[in-house]
Amino acid sequence: MALEANGEFFKGRGAQVNSHNKFLKVKYVADHIEGLDEPMLQNGKTQFFNETPRTIVSKSNSPDINHMHSINPYQGCEHGCIYCYARNSHEYYGFSAGLDFERKIVVKRNAPELLEAYFNQRNYQPSPIVLSGNTDCYQPIERELEITRRMLQLFLQYRHPVSIITKNNLVLRDTDILTELAKYNLIHVNISITTLDEQLRQKLEPRTVTSIGRLTVIQKLSDKGIPVRVMTAPIIPGLNSNEMPDIIKAAANRGAVAAGFTMVRLNGSIGEIFTDWIHKTFPDRAEKVLNLIRECHDGKLNDSEFGRRMSGDGEVAESIQQLYRLACKRYLADREMPGYDLTLFTPKRGRQITLF
Repeated sequence: MALEANGEFFKGRGAQVNSHNKFLKVKYVADHIEGLDEPMLQNGKTQFFNETPRTIVSKSNSPDINHMHSINPYQGCEHGCIYCYARNSHEYYGFSAGLDFERKIVVKRNAPELLEAYFNQRNYQPSPIVLSGNTDCYQPIERELEITRRMLQLFLQYRHPVSIITKNNLVLRDTDILTELAKYNLIHVNISITTLDEQLRQKLEPRTVTSIGRLTVIQKLSDKGIPVRVMTAPIIPGLNSNEMPDIIKAAANRGAVAAGFTMVRLNGSIGEIFTDWIHKTFPDRAEKVLNLIRECHDGKLNDSEFGRRMSGDGEVAESIQQLYRLACKRYLADREMPGYDLTLFTPKRGRQITLF
């Protein structure tokens, strides 16, 4: 869908501005718009930039995300989710966390080769790796490039545990590999559903699959014996917080075995981008929503406090946490994600044939 200016709102994208990149000393501005032949933000075509990293697995030591190992074959994301915490990382590439994040996608074509080298490190011990710790590994360009699929083939070949986070039904393309991984207890799939309200989904996540489409993904994967968790994330108080029980119920009815949630937090440039967006999209309740978010994060839109940043605190946050606990107890009782089997890992370095 092309980006079109309709008054002050750009259709087909989540962000409505290109926020300033704090790492740049200069920037383009439109102080005298009447002097330009065309609006600066008119071009809606997505651009792709190749990166050739030396390593592909990132390690997080944050105490509230369990020392996660992750791979992101793409940086930036065409899905355009307005709340996405990954927007800030785009600034390290010299881009904006706003419209640039959705229109300028960095591609790591050598990710599978780097992953195989990682598996064959001397003394390497397997630990689950998450695909999409930052941006979705199944965004639209993956249909053509198949970087994620080639990595999944390696996870299966090496019998290495992997977890996927996505909101795109393109994951169904790889059902054949995921089914084999599930036979060895080597796969968890996490499907994000933020809302069941299609009108709200189109505004929050303009280039994503519908909620019905994602529920269908859960059912099709579950029917193949692939364990699926529904992620009700992020919860935005005053916007989608009342939907959590309905989302978990709908996912459970389609075979999900677990659920998770995170509270929205608007760190870095995301605060500016989200504030601009909600005033343009929901002007009648914009300040109410922003104030509810602040109530969950010690009076601020941003929150980096470990232990609080993911779930929030205060009365509003506690009511949402209680809603989540009750929904899980009611709809997911006696269900859980299966444990990974870490004993099956078979690196090539352990398969050499001796001459003697």
